[in-house]
This record gives sequence, structure tokens and C-alpha cells, in this order.
Amino acid sequence: MKYKLLKKILFITIIISYLFCPVFALELDMSVDDEIRRTYDPSKLEQSLPALPKTAPAQTSVPKPSQTTQTPPKTSPVTPAARPQLGVKKLQNDYKYDKSTAIRIKKGTKFRVKSNSVISDYLREGARVSFTSIKPVTQRYVTITEGTKFTAVVEDSHLPQFTGNGGLIVLLVDSMTFNGQTRSVHAKITKANLKKVFFNNIKGKRQYWKGVANQIDKGENFYKKTRRTSSKLADNPVGIIISPIPTITGMLVYAVNFVGSPIFAIWSKGGRISIPAGSEFEIKLLEDVYLY
Repeated sequence: MKYKLLKKILFITIIISYLFCPVFALELDMSVDDEIRRTYDPSKLEQSLPALPKTAPAQTSVPKPSQTTQTPPKTSPVTPAARPQLGVKKLQNDYKYDKSTAIRIKKGTKFRVKSNSVISDYLREGARVSFTSIKPVTQRYVTITEGTKFTAVVEDSHLPQFTGNGGLIVLLVDSMTFNGQTRSVHAKITKANLKKVFFNNIKGKRQYWKGVANQIDKGENFYKKTRRTSSKLADNPVGIIISPIPTITGMLVYAVNFVGSPIFAIWSKGGRISIPAGSEFEIKLLEDVYLY
């Protein structure tokens, strides 16, 4: 421990002696610099230097652009954008119109029309049917006279199906002919043969519950027949022995039909759709129609 302490003290003493020793002090000798200033005049040295040789300025040859006449590109004539045609289905004979000057028939307007052909669930998707208005409709600045023709397309249809589901036909009215001009329209059927149509679906009667009742009636009728048979057998002294058998059989069949009628009715079909020509319908506009 003492050795380490003595070592530290010796090391510190050497450092202090090194810092304060005058031998290591620096002293600059400026006498040589003063002698040079007396002998040589710095301003005259610059004048005695030889002049630098003159050189020609470097010339960079840049090729001149060739003078070519450029003709402006030809611009194709700009044609004004065509005005949109009205309606959902764009017909070839639709006229262009300006809404600011066209006569508008408001959406929600209803027309009473009659069918020009039979409308039934036999019509397939894409078939077309027509109607003719039977009463005039008055709007602002215009009256849609009777005799205006409407055309509809069959969007969906099917025949009566099992589970008592009836036939179906969905019509979309897409054109109207007024004063010799055909306009695209977007309309639906709200009444068919004086009956309300919901969601534009003309449907045949659903007869599932009717099928259930028919099954119960069949069991009941069979039971009545067996009762009559038992009564006739009871009048005969020989048949009185077997007379209860028909009645018991009728009761069993009646019970089976009554309990199983909801299942048996699944195989029953719904009602057909067949609306004769000349039947009255109601058409309702779903969008505005413009006349020009």
C-alpha cells in the first residue's frame, strides 16, 4: 500500500516539474523575419515579376440548331357533348331535349290503361306486351290524351309451383308513345284487373292452405262413405258381423289425412295467372318523363 502511494506522489512530482521547467518554454526568434523585411520590399517584388503570357480565349463551338419550320399539329374539331336522353331504356327514336324548355310529367303520375293482349304466366322473360290508356291525364302545360300507348317487358315469370306457390309475372313499363313520339319511361304496374299489385309482382293465388283443407275433406268424405257402407251391412243379419270394419277403416284414413294434411299439401300447386285482353291496369311512373 505504501509503495502505491509513493508511486503516485513521484508521478505527480514529475508532471509538475515538467510543466514549470523553463527549459521547455518556447521563444520565437523574430530576427530573421525583420532582416527579410529590410532587405526586400514586398511591394517592389510584385512589380518585378514577369507578366503572364496572353492566351486566346477558349472558343467552344456550339452547333447552331438547324432552322426547321414546324407546323402546329392539326386539332380535330371539338363537337359539343350530346344531351342525355331520358328514361331507363335508350330508344333509337328518342329525341334530345333540354330540361329548361321540355314539358315534364312528374314521377308518381298514374295512368289507367287496358291490355291489348292476354297476360299470363306462360309469357317468358323478355316478352313484350302493350297497353292503351283509357282516360286522359292532365299535367302542367300538357294533357296526355286517351289512346296513348305503353309498352312493357316481362322481367320474370314462372308457372304455378309446388308447396301451393302460384304463378308469377313481373312487368316493367319502359316506353310510351304520345303524339307519334316514343319516349323511354320507367314505370311499374300497381293494379291488374282492378286488383292491387304489390312490389310489381302479379301473382297467382297461393293455395297451400287450400291444399291442407282439401286433404282433410278427402279424409272426411272417405269416412262418410265407410259409415254408409257399415249401415247397409248392419241391415243384413250376416253383414252385421263385419259392419264395423268399414267404419274403423274410414276413421283411420280420416285421422291420417287430418294429421298428415300439412305434409300432403306440399305437393299441391298454386293458382294460374291468365288476364284476358281488354282488362284494366294501372301504371305508375317511377321517374320524370320529359316531352319536347
